[in-house]
Amino acid sequence: MMSSLDRDYELDDDPARLDRDAVWAFLSEHVYWGRWRSRADLERQIDSAWRVVGAYERASGRQVGFARAISDGVSLAYLADVYVLPEHRGRGLGVALVHAMIEEGEGARFRWALHTNDAHSLYERFGFAKPDDTYLERPLRRG
Repeated sequence: MMSSLDRDYELDDDPARLDRDAVWAFLSEHVYWGRWRSRADLERQIDSAWRVVGAYERASGRQVGFARAISDGVSLAYLADVYVLPEHRGRGLGVALVHAMIEEGEGARFRWALHTNDAHSLYERFGFAKPDDTYLERPLRRG
């Protein structure tokens, strides 16, 4: 899948195209949710992902956004590590990344889950809501 946003950006779900150094740099230095991970942890997460989608600046080919999902490939998926570089925000790239991941392809029929502290309005556009009384979760244990 190679999706065109506008003349300045494109999305691609080819894992070989990812700039893993750029993903590591952003996730290890600029986000609240993943600083506890090592580079090896992130590499394993990318390698075992059901799908990854990158956002790329068309002129330079530079990766400016990312999203990752894990899934059983049948009915359930978890959306993770969605980001857009600050200087490229406000152009719809976050919406496009989420749309490509959960609305295009096999994932459109899945039940999706995610965790976020600060992007509720983005995900609510795609039907994400607080879980009902049937949902239970065991929190992450560190250390």
